[in-house]
Amino acid sequence: MARILIVDDAKFMRVTLGSILEKADHEIVGEGENGKEAVQLYRDHLPDLVMMDITMPEMTGLEAMKEIKKDHPNAKIIMCSAMGQQKVVVESIEAGAKDFIVKPFDEGRVLEAVNRVLS
Repeated sequence: MARILIVDDAKFMRVTLGSILEKADHEIVGEGENGKEAVQLYRDHLPDLVMMDITMPEMTGLEAMKEIKKDHPNAKIIMCSAMGQQKVVVESIEAGAKDFIVKPFDEGRVLEAVNRVLS
């Protein structure tokens, strides 16, 4: 069981992801709706894993990930996006994301990514 932070500007996506993860016995330690919140919530909770959207207001997921990685280089972050564009995936991985999941979420793919990143 891991302590997971979910960050997405869409409440529906946070709820969907949260229920997939909780069904697999993971604990949701916090939820944020933009990159600024992600950085603060990471500092507050020091989760085992962050599931974060790329496209968000105020600060993108990519910017937030870079900010988190500055202070916590070992942070485990899985990026999520509706845009399955190769460029965004590559950019995320190069910036330190451990994996990339495309929306809409496939429960099996989500859990496979989470288990692989945590092991």
